[in-house]
Amino acid sequence: MTSTAILAYIPSPPQGVWHVGPLALRAYALFIIIGIVVAVVWGDRRWVARGGTKGTVLDVAVWAVPFGLLGGRLYHVATDWKTYFGPGGNPIEALYVWNGGLGIWGAVFLGGVGAWIACRRRGIPLPAFGDAVGPPILLAQAIGRIGNYFNQELYGRDTTQPWGLEIYERVDADGRLDPLNGVSTGFVEKVVHPTFLYELLWSVAVVVLLVLVDRKYTIGHGRLFALYVAGYCAGRFWVELMRDDFATTIAGIRINTFTSAIIFVLALAYFVIATKGREEPATLRSNDDVDHETASEDASSDAEGSGPTPIDDTTDAGTVDEQPTQASDKKAEEEGSTRG
Repeated sequence: MTSTAILAYIPSPPQGVWHVGPLALRAYALFIIIGIVVAVVWGDRRWVARGGTKGTVLDVAVWAVPFGLLGGRLYHVATDWKTYFGPGGNPIEALYVWNGGLGIWGAVFLGGVGAWIACRRRGIPLPAFGDAVGPPILLAQAIGRIGNYFNQELYGRDTTQPWGLEIYERVDADGRLDPLNGVSTGFVEKVVHPTFLYELLWSVAVVVLLVLVDRKYTIGHGRLFALYVAGYCAGRFWVELMRDDFATTIAGIRINTFTSAIIFVLALAYFVIATKGREEPATLRSNDDVDHETASEDASSDAEGSGPTPIDDTTDAGTVDEQPTQASDKKAEEEGSTRG
């Protein structure tokens, strides 16, 4: 089949990696970075709007992002261990995160641990922080899925639908097959469901829904974050059912399908039992922000108390004036007694 057989099909990018001297520019990494930047900028605006301190999201991200990347990679390797540790696998490639392979549930879990540490240091409640950054995180996930498009991965079964995705044969400079780092030969190996695109569109739809719900209702205490998790898992569940690439299975069912269903139930349960309403804005301010304001107030009080001491005319001045008067009266009395 040639790439011009059916013009309606979606073509894949000819490559996902560009080499500039010794530097390899990878689309996958680029879109992950773009997603993180978008999440931090938008998340900070949402946090400030809820009463939090500006810059807090970036400070938390310094902890959450490394933890999230580690957790995402650990989940991927654990659920796809045969690729790296099975027959023909190369264990060292388990560290090659730039080649793709981040499990979102591992990323959210360990990223949440990193965020919890940072929130404890800043003195802010983690559930409220999650409500602010939930929609931005999901938007970042959607942006990251574009990287899967460049890597020609996370696609579904063969299809003849007009929006089917063409998967090209890619080879390296020596003509050897290299799906991730190679360049397209123009030969179409197959046409598949673009499940990465389905997930991307679903995620954007859930982001819009979360923003609308957050504006209409005073949702707090982590309940909006729970809706984000449940909404994503619902979409990921049916997307997993459409994929047929290699994956670890339990009873013939992909492990990610089980994970989606279990986490969906847990997220809904949390949404139901969590505290209703929204946190007071004053409780979202960071420790350093509160300490700074307290120091400013103390400095102002000290400045007011350090002025000149007023003179009490009615006491001190009156006492000084009375002393010579009393002495004169006594002298006149003594002189009068002598004359008499």
